[in-house]
Amino acid sequence: MNCACGSKAIYTRKYEGNSYCAPCFKDQFEKRVKKTIREHSMVGKNEVIVVGLSGGKDSSVSLTLMKKIFGSRPDVKIIAVSIDEGIEHYRDKSLDVTKSLTQKLGVEHYIVGFKGNLGKSIDDIMAAKAAGTKNLNSCTFCGVFRRYLLNRAARELGATKVCTGHNMDDEAQAVLINYLKGDLKRLARMGPMPALRSNDKFVPRIKPLRNTPEKEVALYALISKTGNYWGECPYVSGIRFEVRDFLNEVEAKHAGTKFSFLRTFDAMLPVLRASVENAPEITECENCGEPCSGEVCKVCELLDKLGVDVTKQEALVHELVG
Repeated sequence: MNCACGSKAIYTRKYEGNSYCAPCFKDQFEKRVKKTIREHSMVGKNEVIVVGLSGGKDSSVSLTLMKKIFGSRPDVKIIAVSIDEGIEHYRDKSLDVTKSLTQKLGVEHYIVGFKGNLGKSIDDIMAAKAAGTKNLNSCTFCGVFRRYLLNRAARELGATKVCTGHNMDDEAQAVLINYLKGDLKRLARMGPMPALRSNDKFVPRIKPLRNTPEKEVALYALISKTGNYWGECPYVSGIRFEVRDFLNEVEAKHAGTKFSFLRTFDAMLPVLRASVENAPEITECENCGEPCSGEVCKVCELLDKLGVDVTKQEALVHELVG
């Protein structure tokens, strides 16, 4: 099968019926990302954009494209921040990749660690489950702590936006998981530009890969030779993987299902947001000072269960390692 340009095709988009050679695929991929950014006004003037960089394909492609698209604009600064959860033989390897990529792209790079800032690494947590946390998997701690540290680091670096590598599969999975859990408030906070109550300590998030299937991100990473890390976290678990397999099975039988699923959710989102009442006011955690919907934030709740002293924390700036 050939590409429309006449060259031999390497990939067929079953959901649209077109085949592409490597150069044309790259071009189409980048056009879709640019369209996503433009349609949702993700990047404006005078922006400082922190890209959450794990070293995996999604975050590596996000950083590569943000640098390619906005690197020549003097009013836009791109910074990479990597969160080190402290997973031996996994995160240390991926951090080597992040360092190489940021050096190649000429992007300022910072690393923020769980251990240095929260007192415990994921390895520590999983090695000695404290009372009251035995029913919680590693992803619970990791997800909460990563979002917390990334937001703090971005704010302290003067960021106006945080860019994450969430692709279409990630978004579809998150929508279905929150639906299955009946978490309407969390669903209402999702979308291309998540809606949060105004708080100066929240840095708005953007997702340029949101309309792009995961397998196409992987193919782009291979063709572009971003040099990302392909390893999988040794602690990976939870309902997300059952949901992922279900959506993949449906997509294999009915091409385009994920696209229509996400488009339907986006169409319903304004009504959903309007219908979710009594959303809690955003206050500041009495322990760490970060924004939350109660007296104590989820991070401090988990740290307390782990036996970590939850007192007013200092800025991360001294912990950032360029």
